[in-house]
Amino acid sequence: MTPTEAALFEAAGPRARRRILIGTIATSLVFAALVVWLLMRLDANGQFDPQYWDLFASVNTWKFLGAGFIGTIRASLSAGVIALVGGLVLMFGRISGIAPVRWLATAVIEFVRGTPTLLFIYFFFLVPSQFGIHMSTYWMVVIPVSFYASAVLAEVYRAGVQAVPAGQREAAESLGLGRWQVYSSVILPQMFRIIVPTMVTQLVVVVKDTTFGYVVTYPEMMQNAKVIVANSTSMLPVYLIVALIYILVNYAISRFARWLSSRSDVKILVA
Repeated sequence: MTPTEAALFEAAGPRARRRILIGTIATSLVFAALVVWLLMRLDANGQFDPQYWDLFASVNTWKFLGAGFIGTIRASLSAGVIALVGGLVLMFGRISGIAPVRWLATAVIEFVRGTPTLLFIYFFFLVPSQFGIHMSTYWMVVIPVSFYASAVLAEVYRAGVQAVPAGQREAAESLGLGRWQVYSSVILPQMFRIIVPTMVTQLVVVVKDTTFGYVVTYPEMMQNAKVIVANSTSMLPVYLIVALIYILVNYAISRFARWLSSRSDVKILVA
């Protein structure tokens, strides 16, 4: 049982474990039957015919998907780095002792967290050009994605600050350290240790949000998949392969976050 599960659930007794086992077996059987039925339907409709899968024997297909994968990684990493800094700025605004700054930061965080990333992408796609500002499709994806991730990370940072024992701050202040010295030397180092697993987990959201790049035709993996589908009759196979790649990437990130959590002996916080 992970630290998070231990905090949320009591250890199951013999009867509960029996019910869980029966439920797991029943659910697995239903799921397996559903998968078999789906595969039979696809086979009946000819979706496994070689003509739909031949394109994956071509190196050019994988090169094109690989180029889209690199585009996804570029946008994800850039948005992630910007979000790390932007979230820190918003967090300091949220906990500021100056009321107007605190109100503004809180309003921005709540507004951004409550607004779909896709709407921000449409905004940067349509509005700046009306004022003569021409952005590349790369920034039309990176800025909105990082904007949303910054708001989420601001709350993660704030949770990390609140998780640092109050005695640490009091001890630092008793030594005569100023507010910024307390944060830079005492609070932030401990905060980052606590929230690193959660920060890594947020990369999953960032990677998934980059799939909205198709709206502005940014050449990420989903956009390149659409181009392949438009030039072939292999819609289902292409999207199945792309979905599998996304699942593997996000699963790897999630496992890495859990590994970090176990190494640092901290829970993955939920914003």
